[in-house]
Amino acid sequence: MAKILIAEDDQDIRELVVLTLQFNGFDVKSVENGALAVEAAQNDTFDLILMDVRMPRMTGYEACRRLKEIDATRDVPVIFLSAKGQEAEIQTGLSVGALQYILKPFAPDELIGTIKRVLNP
Repeated sequence: MAKILIAEDDQDIRELVVLTLQFNGFDVKSVENGALAVEAAQNDTFDLILMDVRMPRMTGYEACRRLKEIDATRDVPVIFLSAKGQEAEIQTGLSVGALQYILKPFAPDELIGTIKRVLNP
């Protein structure tokens, strides 16, 4: 069972994503911001990280950039979840190391399909 870290500051979205992933058989840990995501990723092993872009304390972009600088987390795939769909935002997300960029609102099936494609290329 793949272990996934979710960093999302909106509690309702975070809970929805957690329930969706758990229902689909994933082991899930969630945190409220990018700084906590970087800390959690260094203290545990994850197969994938789902991250919002706009969060307090540290944005998803900053958190992803830091994770890619750390040997232990460099190879963990990151998928951004964001309402910011401008091309520049998407390109920034990919340039800091994310593999995918999913726009909110998203369908649970779309999220699960993208996760499965990233975990099983």
